[in-house]
Order: sequence, then C-alpha cells, then structure tokens
Amino acid sequence: MATVMLRTDRRPARQSGGTARRTTPPQTLGARLAWAIVIGLFLAFFTLPILWLLLAPTRSDADIIRGNPLAFGSLSDLGATWRHLYDFQSHAIVNWVENSAVYCFTALAIMLPVTITAGYALAMTEFRGRKALLTITLLVMLMPTATLVLPLYLEMNALGLDGSRWSVILPFSFFPFGVYLTYIYYSSTVPGELLAAARIDGANEWQVFRYIALPLARPVVALVAFFSFLHNWNNFFLPFVMLPDSDQYPATVGLSNLLTSSPMFNSSTGISSILRPELALAALLTSIPVLVVFLLSQRALVSGMTAGATKE
Repeated sequence: MATVMLRTDRRPARQSGGTARRTTPPQTLGARLAWAIVIGLFLAFFTLPILWLLLAPTRSDADIIRGNPLAFGSLSDLGATWRHLYDFQSHAIVNWVENSAVYCFTALAIMLPVTITAGYALAMTEFRGRKALLTITLLVMLMPTATLVLPLYLEMNALGLDGSRWSVILPFSFFPFGVYLTYIYYSSTVPGELLAAARIDGANEWQVFRYIALPLARPVVALVAFFSFLHNWNNFFLPFVMLPDSDQYPATVGLSNLLTSSPMFNSSTGISSILRPELALAALLTSIPVLVVFLLSQRALVSGMTAGATKE
C-alpha cells in the first residue's frame, strides 16, 4: 500500500517586492515619542542645576546675571572665587568641612560595632523581649529625625554635654536603620545551620560572631557605614540646635551661615564678598567628601544591596 505524504508549508509567502517588512503602528511611535519627551524633560530638570553649579564658580557674579548661565568662565575667576570664599571668617569653610569629617567618622567608629552586633543578636539569637526590641527599633526608624531633636537636646543638657562636640557625635551614633538592615541581612543570607555547627564544635557566642558571622557581613557593614555617613553629613537641624558657636559648625550649618552673610539672601549685611560663585563653590566643596566615599565604597555598596536577593 502506498502511503502519500502531504507536506504543509506554513511559511508566509514572500511578497513580490522582496522580504516582508514590519511596520510600526502609529500608536507605538506616538508612545515612544511621548516617553522620550518626558525623559528628556526630567533629565533637563535635574541636570541643568548641577551643570550650573559646576560652571558658576568659574565666572563672576556679574557674568552670571548678564551672560549665558551655562557658559564656562575662566580659571582666573575660579581662583578669585576661591580666595573670597577662603578668606570668609578666617578660613571658616575649611573649619566647617573638618568639623563634619570629625563628627561623621567619630560617630561611625561608635555606631558600627553597636549596630552590627545588635542586628546580629536580633536575627540569629533568641532572648526574652527580642520581638519587642525589634518593634521599637522599627518604630524609631520610621520617626522623622526632627522629632527627636528636642528630647536629645534635653538629654544632652541633663548630662552637661550641650554645646560640646559630643552633643552631635553621640546622637549621630544612634542609627536604628542600620540595625534593621543588619537584621534583614543576617535573617535572609546567613544560614542558622552554619552557626549551629560552630556551636557544636565548641565555639562560644563571641567566637561564632567574630570568626563566622562578622566576615560574612562585610557587604552590609559597608552599606550601613555609607548610609550612616551620608545621613550624618547632610544632617542640619541637630547640629544647628546643639552647637552655639560657629567654630563648631559642620558644613551644612556653615552653608546656612554663608547664605545669611550674602546680600542676595540678607539685605542687612551690606557689601559682602559672598555672592553666587562663592555659594556654588561652597556647595561643591561640601559635596566632594560624600562623592569620594561613594566612589571608594561603590563595589561594596553593590554587594550589600544585592546580598540576600538570591539564595541557593
């Protein structure tokens, strides 16, 4: 018996003019165009102020007012802007940046051991009141920072520390968000069986934390350190309330002092050398340390933010 095999060719027939071409519907083109316009507007809205900030110190104040706001000036104008800013209140800008560095790094040295050990204890150990302590940590983390300034001031005043550097450093060392990050990291990344095996082998709790849990937590340590540094460096209200002397001001409060010394924001100051170029240069100088810390810790930050995303 002969079997007849039928072959069905499902390939589309070629058009006489060659291969078939796909045409994009007008609705798709319109959506892409609208999306490109929206993205362009957002980029312009956020990029143009940064570009102006970078170019303003290279120009005189008169050139900024009358000329193209996004034009580059000259290196001589940049040098004059730096001299005016550096001479303000006997090199106050340098003192303010140094104060910010002292406050942030000292608080960091105190905060990291406390925060990492607290997050580890909440995640990997069982003790009475653990859930209540975790709930309190979350509640304090969600509270606005400004709401704690008055209680902290009263506490520093009762301890006799108001007006001193420690009235800023000690509150900076309190970072409940870091405790929560460490808790999440240990809960989702470090297996409890690994720590249990170390305890069975005779290691005590300190040895388990020091030789096993802490080395595994390097990504989250870098993440907590960066977030704490960034939060403390940008904190304005707490040092403004705690510190009465301008020599103790950090960079954020010092910038406010610069604004009040400029005739553009305070007409009662009269003639002053602090104008738009000096203000822009001061803002750039106070932003450089954060940028440097970010660039140096970028790889660790990426590891810390992606840790726990996947689990084998």
